[in-house]
Amino acid sequence: MAKGKKKPDFEQSLAELEALVDTLEAGDLSLEQSLTSFEKGIALTRTCQAALNEAEQAVKILTEKNGQSTLDDMPTASDDD
Repeated sequence: MAKGKKKPDFEQSLAELEALVDTLEAGDLSLEQSLTSFEKGIALTRTCQAALNEAEQAVKILTEKNGQSTLDDMPTASDDD
């Protein structure tokens, strides 16, 4: 069954976000164009984060056995402090 609205592809969203960042860093946009690009960048960031969260959940489900995790969590940057 096809869904009414297809989710954006993670890689496509990330590539679009990187292109927006490059454009913003170039500094050639007007203030209004910069704000519009920034808003789009925020939306793309949220889309990418949601996709990463879904992938993380899928990995957790796949690595659990009888309700117990079979893999250890990877250390995060905050664990190094």
